[in-house]
Amino acid sequence: MKPILHKNLLIVLGCFFVLFGIIGVVLPILPTTPFMILALALFANSSPRFHKMLLDNRWFGSALKQWEDSKTISSRSKYRALLLVLASFSISIMILRGNVILQIMLLIIAIVFLFFIWQLKEN
Repeated sequence: MKPILHKNLLIVLGCFFVLFGIIGVVLPILPTTPFMILALALFANSSPRFHKMLLDNRWFGSALKQWEDSKTISSRSKYRALLLVLASFSISIMILRGNVILQIMLLIIAIVFLFFIWQLKEN
């Protein structure tokens, strides 16, 4: 792949994941932090300007800096994320009472999210 095309593809993907991360702020089913970490990695390899913009963001910049420096998150953030996933998926599963297939799908997604979050190292 040509270098300029590769760079532009990484930038587009990074923007895509930032958008998903922003949606995740208001929609609890989407995890904000993993999308932002992925966007940070994509921008680190394609756009120093976008990379710096993420690191300087007042809402999640400090968490991204911590991730980039030590590949860890704070224990408070980890447990808050676990609690948020448990609460939001529990409510969603209760709302979908009677639709067993959707309940099972939500349960599987919740387990995947919980496993992913649990695996993150704490500082």
